[in-house]
Amino acid sequence: MTAFSEDEIIKRLDDFPGWSLDDGVLHRVFEFDGFPAAIGFMVQASRRIDALNHHPEWTNVYNKVDVRLTSHDAGGVTASDFELARVLDELAEPTK
Repeated sequence: MTAFSEDEIIKRLDDFPGWSLDDGVLHRVFEFDGFPAAIGFMVQASRRIDALNHHPEWTNVYNKVDVRLTSHDAGGVTASDFELARVLDELAEPTK
């Protein structure tokens, strides 16, 4: 898999509201009603993430899940990162 150029990433971000390019990675902070909802999102997402075999860098503090996506083996952001961003957006939507 080949990493996208910065211009290509910025162009693709038009279809991913809430996501940004931050220091060479896709970045988004998901905010939930509380800690149980944030952890529930992570648990639910873990099944889909494992199926994709493309794992995020993410952290949780109370009601927020901070997600950073990059493909280390490709040296940047790839189609796999955008696919995972789409999955996370879909899973987070019902909690808004």
